[in-house]
Amino acid sequence: MESWINEFGTGISAHLLYFALSIVLIAVFIAIYTAITPYREVALIRAGNTAAAVSLGGALLGFSLPLAQAVAQSGDLDDMLTWSAVALIAQLAAYGLTRLLLPHLPTDVKEGKLAPAIFLAAISIAIGVLNAAAMAD
Repeated sequence: MESWINEFGTGISAHLLYFALSIVLIAVFIAIYTAITPYREVALIRAGNTAAAVSLGGALLGFSLPLAQAVAQSGDLDDMLTWSAVALIAQLAAYGLTRLLLPHLPTDVKEGKLAPAIFLAAISIAIGVLNAAAMAD
């Protein structure tokens, strides 16, 4: 019984550590991503801008998918942090690529146009899925 309790305690500790670090990494991602984009997503979302919510939500999902894979497969925290950095860079690249394809993207999102925001979200999620799959052993 004592062995089971020790294993449970170790498992819970590892879970809490990886989960807490994941939450911190998501906050860091949002801070960096919103600093890179030329519009203030959070302020736009607070004002009811659906396009901003869709675009930031897609980027968040696109980052979280490979982050989840990094948590699942990493042997240690350094490994997880490395793959998380790769996921962040991939999402910034996804934004840059979409911005090249849609040069009016910042203005469109500020104006609440959904089509470009949905396209950005789709690209972000697609990059995230592919990134997560590429991390698999």
